[in-house]
Amino acid sequence: VQLQASGGGLVQAGESLRLSCAASGSILRINAMGWYRQVPGNERELVTAVGNRNITTYADSVKGRFIISRDYAKNTISLEMNSLKPADTAVYYCKINARTVARDNFDYWGQGTKVTVSS
Repeated sequence: VQLQASGGGLVQAGESLRLSCAASGSILRINAMGWYRQVPGNERELVTAVGNRNITTYADSVKGRFIISRDYAKNTISLEMNSLKPADTAVYYCKINARTVARDNFDYWGQGTKVTVSS
């Protein structure tokens, strides 16, 4: 399974950015797809995730500003990040929980894409 994330970059506070992630490989079923972020010295934290039936969850810190969307046919997710704050600066990781030919209900991680928000 491969996860290809893209869309990070440097923006100013208040601006928007869009991240994308595409999953490929021997995937039988994706249970959930989501985004996590990590700042050096801190643990990786959940930003948002979407399960089957489009059930979404968001960290309190991003509610009302970030929107996750999932394309079930293409096994992709996007993260629309609006009204960005310097506190959103982090490396963002795409993650899926999936059943594959080799494993059942396993977590797979993308390589991370850096988002920097300047004040």
